[in-house]
Amino acid sequence: MNNIGGLLIDLDGTLYHGGRMIPDADRLIAALRRAAVPFLFVTNNSSRTAASVAAHLRGMGIDANPEEVCTSSLAAARYIAEESPEATVAILGEEGLVQACAEAGLTLVKENPQYVVQGIDRSFTYESLARASRWIREGARFVLTNPDLMLPSDNGVMPGAGTLGAAIEAASGVSPVVIGKPESHLITYATTLLGITPEEAVVVGDNMRTDISAGVNAGCRTILVLTGLTTRDNLEHYQTVTGVKPDEICADLAELMVLLGV
Repeated sequence: MNNIGGLLIDLDGTLYHGGRMIPDADRLIAALRRAAVPFLFVTNNSSRTAASVAAHLRGMGIDANPEEVCTSSLAAARYIAEESPEATVAILGEEGLVQACAEAGLTLVKENPQYVVQGIDRSFTYESLARASRWIREGARFVLTNPDLMLPSDNGVMPGAGTLGAAIEAASGVSPVVIGKPESHLITYATTLLGITPEEAVVVGDNMRTDISAGVNAGCRTILVLTGLTTRDNLEHYQTVTGVKPDEICADLAELMVLLGV
C-alpha cells in the first residue's frame, strides 16, 4: 500500500485482547517508528485518559506515548469546543471524559448545561437518566462519545456507552450526535492531529462494524486485520451487514507489516 500519510490503529482486538498483547503488536509499533510512519492509537474507549491508555499499552510491552493516543472523549470535547467555545457541559462519564472536557476549555456544570456529553458511566443511575433527559428536552445538545452497546470485562460483556445513550435517547426523544466509530468524527479528528487529509490516512482495525465502517465514512483507506472480532468465517456476513469492504485484509500483524513494507 503506497502514499500512506499516517495510520490510525485500533486497540482492543487489533493490538491486544484485554490485558494480553496480540502477537507482533510490539514489533509492528517498533517497525513503524523505525520507518518513520506517522500513526495514532485510536479508540472508542471514553473512560481512560490518553496517559492511562499509553500506560496500559506499555504494560503489555507496546511502546506508546500519551500524545499518540486519540480517544472518543478527546474527540467529543474538541467537537463541542469548536462548535461552542467555553460551553457549559454536564458530563455523564468517567475520568477520561471529564479530563478531556476540562482541558478543552469547557465549563463543567451540574445544572442547566448547554451540552450533555455522555460516555461509559459505571455510576449511572435512574437519577442520572432523569436529569440528562430533562436537560435535553429543555434544549441541551446531546453528544455521545461512542455507540458501543456492550464492552468486554473480566466478568464477560457489560453494557457500554451506547446502551446508556439509548436509554437517554428514549427518555428525551432526542438522538445524540455520535462521535466515535462507526461515525466519522473520531477518525476525522485523528487525521487533523496528524496533519493529514482523510485520503492520506489508513484505518487499521479488526471490527467491520466500527473500525472499517468509520474509515469508509471518513473517506480513508482501510485495512482489516483478522486478529479480533472479524474472522474469515464471518467476514462475508459483516460485509453484508455493514455494506462496506476493506481495501486490504491481513490475517495477522506480521502480514500487516509485510503489506506496509516496514
